[in-house]
Amino acid sequence: MIAGRGPSPVLVLALVQRLPDTSLTVALASGDRQHFGWGQDRHLAADLYDAINANTRATGQWGKGKTPKIPPFPRPSAKPAATQAGTRPAATVAALYQQFARR
Repeated sequence: MIAGRGPSPVLVLALVQRLPDTSLTVALASGDRQHFGWGQDRHLAADLYDAINANTRATGQWGKGKTPKIPPFPRPSAKPAATQAGTRPAATVAALYQQFARR
């Protein structure tokens, strides 16, 4: 809340916590836009796909050295490390307040 206007911080926090795991806000918090739509159900489906393929390779009667290479299900990449070059330092509450107070 800035200068007494807007919704209370408790309300905003409650609304953000109730967002579905496939929302764009959760995707951006997870790393990047590529996580959009990747909820728990999609991650579990990708894991199931990989498990079935691993079981197929392990129990199949392939000729010696002729086990097929089955590619894993494509997933979004992990969140980039904060120590990479070109990243901004974390914003502080004081810095955010100064940005809004300049207006």
